[in-house]
Amino acid sequence: MSLRERVTALVESRRFERFIIAVIVLNAIGLGLETWPEAMARFGGTIVALDRLALAIFVVELALKLFAWRANFFRNGWNLFDLAIVSVALIPASQQFAVLRALRVLRALRLVSAVPSMRRVIVGLFSAIPSIGTVIVMLLLLFYISAVMATKLFGAAFPEWFGTIGASLYSLFQIMTLESWSMGIVRPVMEEFPLAWAFFVPFILITSFIVLNLFIGVIVNAMSEATDKEAHSEREEILHQLHLLREDVSALRSHRAKAAEKPD
Repeated sequence: MSLRERVTALVESRRFERFIIAVIVLNAIGLGLETWPEAMARFGGTIVALDRLALAIFVVELALKLFAWRANFFRNGWNLFDLAIVSVALIPASQQFAVLRALRVLRALRLVSAVPSMRRVIVGLFSAIPSIGTVIVMLLLLFYISAVMATKLFGAAFPEWFGTIGASLYSLFQIMTLESWSMGIVRPVMEEFPLAWAFFVPFILITSFIVLNLFIGVIVNAMSEATDKEAHSEREEILHQLHLLREDVSALRSHRAKAAEKPD
């Protein structure tokens, strides 16, 4: 086995994957401890050293993958994601790039690319973007119509909440999230306009209990499809391997049969 084959087997092994996941988790904990003054006062040197060690391990990991996969490394979006996250951490955090010290915590996001179940969630979210876009457009249209109506109905009496389109949009967003919507906005409006409930109640029902649940339904459906697609690919790969194994067994049996027919 050549060196490249050994490195490829190493980076694709489950032990290597679990080791990297453990390093990511420990590094994320260390980055959190850096915000704790008492921990830094007692163990600051150790925390910083472990952070540098984790970064070195990530660099070695990427170098091994580049050596093993060569150009194929750049054809995988998750590899490019890991490369970008680690590259940000390697930029010196000088006065001009002080914000990059805060961005080091992005290394914790590498857990997404390292754990297959998390990758499936992200793939599901991205595949749901077209459908989510349709729901967002519908929600924006509903908000715009409702904001125009609220401004015309309640703007004169309650200019702080509904005096302009912008104020109405913000107030309706607060109502949609159900944050102090009744005692904070709707009941004061109903003291001036007793039938205001006929506007706000349908708005809440449509936005909070119907449209927002569409987001959940679209995302869950997309994740289910992504999971089914991955499971189908895995089944196809297993069937392909079984087919190759069956051919090898058939060839071996044929070879043995021919060998048995030959005279001694």
